[in-house]
Order: sequence, then C-alpha cells, then structure tokens
Amino acid sequence: MNKRFKLYTVNKKYIRNLHNIDNNIPSVSPQIRKQNRPFLGIIILINGSKFCIPFTSNSSKKNKNFESMRENITFRKIRDKDGTILAALNLNNMIPVRDEYISEIDLKIHPTDTHELRHWKKLCIKELTWCQSHQAEIERLANELYRIYISDEPFSKKNICLNFPALEKECNKAKKL
Repeated sequence: MNKRFKLYTVNKKYIRNLHNIDNNIPSVSPQIRKQNRPFLGIIILINGSKFCIPFTSNSSKKNKNFESMRENITFRKIRDKDGTILAALNLNNMIPVRDEYISEIDLKIHPTDTHELRHWKKLCIKELTWCQSHQAEIERLANELYRIYISDEPFSKKNICLNFPALEKECNKAKKL
C-alpha cells in the first residue's frame, strides 16, 4: 500500500457474517459475552484486496505464554523499545475488508479521555509504531502467507489459517452493513 500503517476497527456485524463462513474467526457474539471484543488491526493490500491483520493483546489469560511462543509466518510479536512484548500480529487470522467495514481509530489523546482510554491509546501508539517500523517485513510475510495458502505447496500451518479465498468471496458479495 506504501502508506504508513494506521490502526482500524472492523464492523462487528461484518465479523459475525464472516464467522458464519469460517468459525475460526474470533467471535464478537453477545451470546458468549464477546460483544465488547474489538477486532482491530492494520490494513494491508494483498492480491488486490485489503486485509486487516488483527492484533492480539498480551494481557489476556490465554496469551500468558507469549514469551515462549515462536514467531513464524503466521505470528509476529509486537515489542516496545525495551523488548517487552505488548501484543502480537496474527497473520493467520487476517480478514479481507472493504472501506465501509473499517473505521480508523483516533489515537490522539483528548482532555476528555478517561484515564483508561488514555492508557489504551498510549499502548496502541506503541504497537502501531512497532508495526510502522516493521512495515516492509509485515507486508512481505502477509503476502507470502497468502501466496502459500492459495498454492498447492505443502504448508504445515494451513490448518491454523482462515480460509482466505472463501472470506474474500464473501467480502466481495457482502452488502453494506
């Protein structure tokens, strides 16, 4: 895309729609108390389509093992200047998006922001700064992952990836939400 990465949220109705196509998409369902889970990430251009590569917070219980997890083509750790792991990019969970399904996150700190919101924005800025400084690598990995996934090459991590072609097909036919 040749533009600096920005941080976006993805429309929850669209996420639920895609979840019907591939149930490996993280749920945002109120039935399982996930309605407040944001689907946020950076946007990248792959094969002529926009994809959102989601962030995974390092604060959740399931991610306590971030330190021991090995980085590979599907997973990259986001670190601060001191090397502390802040979050991760789940390239295996990238989803196709159209402009009407995404909203840029305002990371400017406003006087009316709560203490929690200010803290969250500062964390997001650190994560985004890391992504911007590693933009070429992220773009290369995402494009390579997509290429391998749609090829006939043997790929041991295919089972942990979303079904990119099926999701693209749905994205292209989905109605405006």
